[in-house]
Amino acid sequence: MAFVPNSDCPVCRTADIVCGKWTLLVIRDLADGRCRFGELERSLEGISPRTLSLRLRSLEEEGIVARQTFPEVPPRVEYELTEKGRALVPIIESMRSYGTEWLGATGSCSEPPETATLAPAVA
Repeated sequence: MAFVPNSDCPVCRTADIVCGKWTLLVIRDLADGRCRFGELERSLEGISPRTLSLRLRSLEEEGIVARQTFPEVPPRVEYELTEKGRALVPIIESMRSYGTEWLGATGSCSEPPETATLAPAVA
């Protein structure tokens, strides 16, 4: 077995799982309850379907997300956090508090930010 630096460090092991781009945001969105792929894709503005699929698959392999397929036409698939996944929600909440207190972020995490509208030019 190859030596992996800090392989027994709990912070490093957790970071290996949750620090991929989009991963914490997927967990954040699933913290509110089960979602379908399209719902997650809409809430994570800018994520590609391939990236979302890879993140969900990775989280499923880690036991953080459970995937349920319903035998319908067209097929319906829903994702939800497992007990192991729900244990990560306090990390998300701590990040929300940190962002509000120390970074001045006051927007809603569950909805995409509104785009500013420009005033019409005066002729």
